[in-house]
Order: sequence, then C-alpha cells, then structure tokens
Amino acid sequence: MTDATLAAGQADTLAGGRDAVWPLAVASLAGIHWPSRDGAKSDTPLLMLHGWLDNAMSFARLGPELSAHRDVHAIDMAGHGFSGHRPPGYGYWLTDYVADLAELVDRHFHAGPVDLVGHSLGGIVSALFAAAFPDRVRKLVMIDSLGALSRPASETVPQLRKSIRKRLAGSGAAVEYPDLATAARLRERGFSPLSPEAAMILVPRNMRKQGDGLAWRTDPRLRHPSALMMTEEQVQASLSSISVPTLFVKGKDGLLSTRDDLAQREHLIPGLQTVEVPGGHHCHLDGDVRPILTAVERFLLDD
Repeated sequence: MTDATLAAGQADTLAGGRDAVWPLAVASLAGIHWPSRDGAKSDTPLLMLHGWLDNAMSFARLGPELSAHRDVHAIDMAGHGFSGHRPPGYGYWLTDYVADLAELVDRHFHAGPVDLVGHSLGGIVSALFAAAFPDRVRKLVMIDSLGALSRPASETVPQLRKSIRKRLAGSGAAVEYPDLATAARLRERGFSPLSPEAAMILVPRNMRKQGDGLAWRTDPRLRHPSALMMTEEQVQASLSSISVPTLFVKGKDGLLSTRDDLAQREHLIPGLQTVEVPGGHHCHLDGDVRPILTAVERFLLDD
C-alpha cells in the first residue's frame, strides 16, 4: 500500500479538488486546492487551516462549496497530513505556525490580501496572523476557536520542566494498525469525538505504510507539551489587536460551549460577529454542515 493508495479513496470526497504543495524555507506544506467554479471569481483566495492532529481533509465538506466564487486552499499544517515535519531538535511552537503562515502568504499568495478560515488550532494561528499582519488579511473566520489556550504565569516553570522532560524521553515506537478502519475507530473516540463517516474522511491523509500495516504519519512531537504558553493577558491583548472583519462560529456542543470564562474574549475583537451552529467541535465536518456553510459564505460575500 502506498501514499497514493491511501489517498485514492478520497477522490470523491475531494469533489474536484487536487493535492497541492507550497515549498517553504524549512519544509514544504501540502494541502488541497479547490479551484474557483465561477469565471468571475473573487480576487481574494481563501486559505483554510485545520485543528490539532487533523489535516486539510477537515474542510472536505466546506471547501468544495466555498469554491463557487473563489480559489480555496486547505493547508496541512507542519507535522500534519502530507506536509513536512520540523527538523530534528525542533518542536511545534504556536508562534512557528504563525511564521509558517506568514511565509506561505508572502511566497505563494503575495498578490493581495487573503481570507482565512481556521478551525481550533488553525483558528488560533489565523487570529494571531491577522493581529500581526492586518494588511495581509481581508476577513477572518474562527470555527470553535477564540484565542489560544492560556496558563497563569505561575505555571511557567512547571510547564517548561514537563516539556523538556518529554523532549528528552522521546516519543516511543510508532503503533502499527492492520487497516484504516481500525485507525479510524480509534480516532472516533478521540478528545473531540467524530462519527465513523467523519473519521474516515480525516484518517487516510494522516496515515503511512509501516510493515504489513499502517502507522500515523503525523509527527509524534505534536503530542509533546508546549514549552511556553501564553498568559490570559497575552491572549486578550492579541485578540484586541485584531482589526479585520471577523466571524466566530461556535458549535452548540463544541469544546467552547461550556467555557463561560471565554465570554469576555468575544468583546475584545472590534465588530466581532458571532453565530452558533448545531454540532460539536467539528461542526464544519460532522453532521449537517449547511448552517455553518451559509454563515461563512454570507460573511465572506458581504461587503
């Protein structure tokens, strides 16, 4: 079984999309490109960034629909999907993801500003990029995401110690699975549960051949604790710096649905639009995606 074999079953799901690669200085990023289906397309390309341990197929149901009037590019972030991994000795710092996005936009989408749609970690990265480089972003959409996870300053040293200990200990041997279905069943029961159908959309792009079976392609270092995390004051300062039109899509049963402490964050982004849609953390992929599709399309088209 080859990578092409693993991906072949996704042809129907891609719905006209095709695999793409964007070389960067350290490693290439891979993804999926859905070309615009409208001859009079928008001049603003749409870049979509997935969540932690997911991949570009997270947008397999939104991407084809949103390409009606624009080019859509779903990105495998570094260490995920078909994208390259960080070199040995490196980790996966949040700020490095923002730097990846900055380099991607400067190198490959330099003609003008871009629209950004980010889910979970992808939403955090997109928000930080929009805050730092507002001239490069026309509109921002965050799906079940509203700023980085924060830790009190008092936890700085314990967090650093935990991270370094894990880095020294390493990740251990990769687990081998007999087939995609077995790996997908494991993903169904993950931190953010998925239906069998949604898991089978995501899992193939995150797998590689190993021995007589399959192993996770995703870099195991993605599971290592972060060495440093932002304080709540830093998170709020970054959100307050966002000046581009922004939409926050909240899953009714998502990870943020019970986080009352995040309500104050909504008031930090000037003119923030908020919409609640049915579904959980993966409301853009699992179940009925029409409500979120309608909300995002209307937001992007509204001048």
